[in-house]
Amino acid sequence: MPAIGDRKKSHYVPKDLDSIYNFLGWMMLYAPEFRSDTFSASEQGIDITFFGLNEGLKQVRSQIGEKTYLQLVEMSQRMRAHFEADPEDKNGECKKGRTLIEDISDIIESSLRRTAPRGTI
Repeated sequence: MPAIGDRKKSHYVPKDLDSIYNFLGWMMLYAPEFRSDTFSASEQGIDITFFGLNEGLKQVRSQIGEKTYLQLVEMSQRMRAHFEADPEDKNGECKKGRTLIEDISDIIESSLRRTAPRGTI
């Protein structure tokens, strides 16, 4: 599996708020292992998933504002810690991680409403 910094292999990175929102839905379905038939084996797992989420947040940083960006990055770090603490979904930490996915999704959805032209959402 290529290292995260390996430029030869590009990993999925959501490019806008809609894509991040959809990616969070995928994360909800496939947590805590983050493996599905959607992506190749080298594009899956907790490292690649959180790399994609955090890089996606960087993509929309100016759109959502610095305060919201920093809040979402902090929430992403906590979410990852919960999933790492419960890799088999047995001790309750995954539930906390999923709650953070919902919370981040709510913030992204709110940002979508603020930035979308009237009549499109």
